[in-house]
Amino acid sequence: MLSILSVVLPIFALTFVGWLTRRVGIFGPQSTTELNRFVVYLALPALLFDIVAKAKLGQLWQPGFVAVFAIGTFLFFVLTVAVSRWMGRNIGNAAILGLNSSYSNTAFLGFPLLLATLGPASQTLTLIATINTVCVLFALAIVLIEFGNQKGGNPAVIALRVLQALFRNPLVLAPLAGAVVMASGLGVATPLDAFLKLLGSAASPCALVCLGMFLAEPRDKGEGSLGETAVLVALKLFVYPALTLALALWVFPLPVPLRNAAVLLAALPTGTGPFMLAEFHRREGALTAKVILASTVLSVGTVTLLLSLLG
Repeated sequence: MLSILSVVLPIFALTFVGWLTRRVGIFGPQSTTELNRFVVYLALPALLFDIVAKAKLGQLWQPGFVAVFAIGTFLFFVLTVAVSRWMGRNIGNAAILGLNSSYSNTAFLGFPLLLATLGPASQTLTLIATINTVCVLFALAIVLIEFGNQKGGNPAVIALRVLQALFRNPLVLAPLAGAVVMASGLGVATPLDAFLKLLGSAASPCALVCLGMFLAEPRDKGEGSLGETAVLVALKLFVYPALTLALALWVFPLPVPLRNAAVLLAALPTGTGPFMLAEFHRREGALTAKVILASTVLSVGTVTLLLSLLG
């Protein structure tokens, strides 16, 4: 247990440092936005490009892992949306709640956590999970929200808006560019490689500090009861990883390293993406912020326990 804590605590300590420095006023109101821009537009794309450009096609071709993580993610998302609709939420709000329960923080927490616990080989798996979450799941939620906003609008216009949003996203463009380099077989030139390593190495620590600063931002209490928050957090931290484990054991049996990676990625707290989407569309923003905060704090214990169980 102590060896696991020695790996996990420094990662969450960086998040706490971000939270503390924002709370005591070392960083101002715009600091979270600006540091987030650095991570999203520079550091994390550099890391994603570097991983994909240097990967072998055989490494990315992990059909069993893709099936387990993708089916678990989308099945859980659809079930949450369906239950939310049954409880009276409109389709846009239901989509946000679906993200709350199924959108793992693979980009900010996944890379540093799995690198520290499972080693460099896990980075490709984290990349696959990040593309699944940040690109595909996010796109599905946007489709549902736009559908709700349009109220029967032209499907072609909705599809165009979704595509425009995706192809303006550097977290989508960077892996695609890396895939072009990988497919070409040209490799990465030495000066560019050094540049990518310097910039990409800043992604994880800056992302963790940024996450802490985001969680420290003062917010209105707004909508969202304690009961709703508790249910969504329980779904994210317990039920969703349990479903992923069941898929990895009995439906698409995976080798132990891939199974552990899939379950760990599913057990991560809710990422900040759902809050950004919720705030932009003015849907369930306060509830989403509570879920992110609660799941992130509680995940210090749940992820540590899970690591000890996985050995």
